[in-house]
Amino acid sequence: MTTSKEYAELEWPIDVLVAVVWVVFGWNMIGTILKRRVRHIYAAVWWYLATFLGVAILHVVNSFELPVSLFKSYSVYAGAQDAVVQWWYGHNAVAFFLTTPFLGLMYYYLPKAANRPIYSYRLSIIHFWSLIFLYMWAGPHHLLFQALPEWAQALGVTFSIMLIAPSWGGMINGLLTLRGAWDKVRDSAELKFLVVAVTAYGMSTFEGPMMSLKNVNQITHFTDWTVAHTHIAGMAWNGGIVFGMLYWLVPRLFRTQLYSRKLANTHFWIATLAILLYAIPLYWSAVTQWLMLREYTPEGFLAYPNFMETLTQILPMYTLRIIGGAMFLTGFLLMVFNLFKTMAAGKVENDEAAEAPALVLQGARNPLTETVHRWLERKGVRFAIWVFIALAIGGAVEIIPMVFIKSNIPTIEAVKPYTPLELEGRDIYVKEGCYNCHSQMVRPFRWETDRYGEYSKIGEFVYDHPFQWGSRRTGPDLAREGNMNSPVFKNSAWHYNHFMDPQKMNEQSVMPAYSWFEKKEINLDLLPAKIRAMQKLGVPYPEGYDEIAVEELMNQAQTIVNDLQNSGIEIEPTKQMVAVIAYMHKLGRDIAPPPNVNIAGHEVSK
Repeated sequence: MTTSKEYAELEWPIDVLVAVVWVVFGWNMIGTILKRRVRHIYAAVWWYLATFLGVAILHVVNSFELPVSLFKSYSVYAGAQDAVVQWWYGHNAVAFFLTTPFLGLMYYYLPKAANRPIYSYRLSIIHFWSLIFLYMWAGPHHLLFQALPEWAQALGVTFSIMLIAPSWGGMINGLLTLRGAWDKVRDSAELKFLVVAVTAYGMSTFEGPMMSLKNVNQITHFTDWTVAHTHIAGMAWNGGIVFGMLYWLVPRLFRTQLYSRKLANTHFWIATLAILLYAIPLYWSAVTQWLMLREYTPEGFLAYPNFMETLTQILPMYTLRIIGGAMFLTGFLLMVFNLFKTMAAGKVENDEAAEAPALVLQGARNPLTETVHRWLERKGVRFAIWVFIALAIGGAVEIIPMVFIKSNIPTIEAVKPYTPLELEGRDIYVKEGCYNCHSQMVRPFRWETDRYGEYSKIGEFVYDHPFQWGSRRTGPDLAREGNMNSPVFKNSAWHYNHFMDPQKMNEQSVMPAYSWFEKKEINLDLLPAKIRAMQKLGVPYPEGYDEIAVEELMNQAQTIVNDLQNSGIEIEPTKQMVAVIAYMHKLGRDIAPPPNVNIAGHEVSK
């Protein structure tokens, strides 16, 4: 049960529950801020506020879905529109789940662990406002060379490059906080983790903008480079901040000393080596696969026309990745043991007296003694409103034109809505998460069009709720799978055998079998509701089509059943296998010339 949108796969009832819980959390946090007894809001709290508001905006806008049943819905956005919204969400989910809250931790725990004030209050202001404003514009850099208007791609690249400045400002602010305290880093595991975390933050926030450059993106996108990049950030930046925080905080909560500093330092070195062993092989595999994919023979043919030839060459790198991940987990378990022993040796004071400075009345701003930002900080709601405005601008500028200006989505007359059987097949494809391994996006590179067929157009995806372009190829692209003029076209019997036993059709395949397709039934009772939902979303099915959809499905299914019978395969027309095969045959066929017509439009013999 999935909406098949990266980072946002939950179906609509759970989306609603997430929103309710998030509002409760935010209400409690903002209420606490309003009850504070100091005039200004400390820097760490700015980031927590931005996290709450940013995630709320992203979650609500990206989760607009039209329910069909309790556990089935369709995204209200289609094709390129859905792609822009999804990667506006996906990129900024990384920002507001995995960057801004951890920056809040950095601004609090790094000064605490170093026993030094933050290096620059002014730099923290610049870091905060510029980052939350610029980040929201960068999402389209995940969609370069894809079926997206050029202006949207250009915005993504431009703002991604601009993000280097505030990100590195934050890194510099963190590292310079340690001035005069570097001698402590040698012996302090918590400071070592925090230093590596801040350094990894700087590295990742430089690498990300570099990956948004088109000449770099063609290497990194659809390969393991992106996986390595995100895990450097996740393991070193997020992990380092959390580990450093816990090593500093737990002994103070339990009023005791850390059980073993030697174990903590061992954890640091194991984790650091693990991150390198995890990421470096993925960078290596990305470059290797990219070079193989674009290699040609002296005669001008692809050297590796079979995509799986490139994947088998990088499988040893995945073994190293597993070893690195196991090492990282081992270090984490060492920390759990160390902190458990620390807690067992100490004691929490349950009835600790709450203390706070005397309440100071909030008077009018005095421009002689109070800066503009201090004035802004004095009122939590006012501060939150300006944060909301800064967050909302970028998304509004990118999403509203894509949704409401029709010229951004040029239509193609030949592209037709999915038949009921194809729609059922697509829903099964979505349900199984096939987009995690197979993209449906041919970029305008010679080595991609020679391998897969004609490059993808914006108008091809106007009936796709949700889009299925993908972001990593562990298997070949399927955008032209149904094009009978394409070398990748497969007949019904091939698809049947491939789903039943992929290695039978290609011994290099790493795809699992989907033998249950042959046994599971299509839910015909839900089909009319699906058709009506699609009509509400603008798909031009004729009026009353929901009443004959089941009949249309059975007619098309019978043709595929007959085709399979010609190959000696017996199957009922209501099985999921038949629907998935119909969807495979649909992919890319609408914009292809008829099967017996050459590129010049002349008839050719069979």
